[in-house]
Amino acid sequence: MNRWVGSIFLCIISTLLLMSWSVVAEGETCSGMVPMQYRNDKISILDFGGVGDGRTLNTKAFKEAIFRIQHLKRKGGTLLYIPAGVYLTGPFDLTSRMTLYLARGAVIKATQDLSQWPLVDPLPSYGRGRERPGARYISLLHGDGLHDVIITGENGTIDGQGDVWWTMWRQRTLQFTRPHLVELMNSRGILISNVIFKNSPFWNIHPVYCSNVVIRYVTILAPADSPNTDGIDPDSSSNVCIEDSYISVGDDLVAVKSGWDQYGIAYGRPSHGITIRRITGSSPFAGIAVGSETSGGVVDVLAEHISLFNMGVGIHIKTNIGRGGMIRNITVSNVYMENARTGIKIAGDVGDHPDENFNPNALPVVKGIKIKDVWGEKVLQAGLIHGLKNSPFSGICLSNINLHGDRGPRNSIWKCSDVSGAAIQVSPFPCAELTSSQQTGACSTYF
Repeated sequence: MNRWVGSIFLCIISTLLLMSWSVVAEGETCSGMVPMQYRNDKISILDFGGVGDGRTLNTKAFKEAIFRIQHLKRKGGTLLYIPAGVYLTGPFDLTSRMTLYLARGAVIKATQDLSQWPLVDPLPSYGRGRERPGARYISLLHGDGLHDVIITGENGTIDGQGDVWWTMWRQRTLQFTRPHLVELMNSRGILISNVIFKNSPFWNIHPVYCSNVVIRYVTILAPADSPNTDGIDPDSSSNVCIEDSYISVGDDLVAVKSGWDQYGIAYGRPSHGITIRRITGSSPFAGIAVGSETSGGVVDVLAEHISLFNMGVGIHIKTNIGRGGMIRNITVSNVYMENARTGIKIAGDVGDHPDENFNPNALPVVKGIKIKDVWGEKVLQAGLIHGLKNSPFSGICLSNINLHGDRGPRNSIWKCSDVSGAAIQVSPFPCAELTSSQQTGACSTYF
């Protein structure tokens, strides 16, 4: 016991030192909003009958260990140590004032036995499961109404074994919406760091109705053809910090959301104060995305120092009629992209609807989108900005953007409609709607 307690202590101290060094070496960080906590009380999954042989189902062991943390309520919380090994498990709930610590070589592996996956109610801001009407499968790691929760370690792995779920999606045999790998609801003071997430059945990390969330030094992996395996999706959440991570998945790397059509409008909880910094990754879909579920509103988002390779769309802000909501004050800067289908896309015709009861007159408002210092190589189409006829996008400000097409007959061009704003030092030459007032109007202070 003392041996692994000492190992944890040394690793936490090392992590804290690395974090402090990275601030000096890499510049700004927002991670201080949720500091790493040292827990005096420590238990091991082995103390509760955990078996890391990759075959034994450990759901009972996880639930009993977390029950102990929840009910003993040790001062300063408790660390649950997962030693090296492969721990097959069904879904389990986390609790407040706990650290889930995965040692080097530790794998929490999701069972593929669907009978082990309970159903939960749909999110109120979505009104139904995102894929299927009605209930949805609970996430592998789940929590509701929590505070002071840490998921960390020595780059251990949480493996969703998503291929069985992806097959059902492709064969259209899903009865309910697939589970996320991690979903935390109505929670605050969340830190996720130094863990590998792989093969999620659906979205990987989904903080929804949360505040003060830090996700840093994570690796998120899924095959490029795995459906809807978004990396990190902050949803109707505030003060979220996403930094220093590598994401290679089958859908958007990071997508900021806030509810779906009439349900999101009624729930009325925006996402705001979102910082995304020093992310590297690849995907056939978007690198940095807002939407398309934005009905509660998305405001005050900063994304910077982003490196993207083999992308569908580098920067994608997406919404639709029926969404309502406001998308405002979105800033993206210092982006490098290579081999992308589209560099920048801002569009009002993206995404489906939960049912036929959406209001087609609920039009989104998109304004104050600032994108600067972007360099792209082998970008097939530089940009596409399509607003809505009855709700044109305004204050679209572009500066110092160079998006180079691959060699050949195709040109890397811009296409625009129902949009106003300005552009300076943008190559290839932007559409006319963005070139008429380079130093005036909504973009003047930005330039």
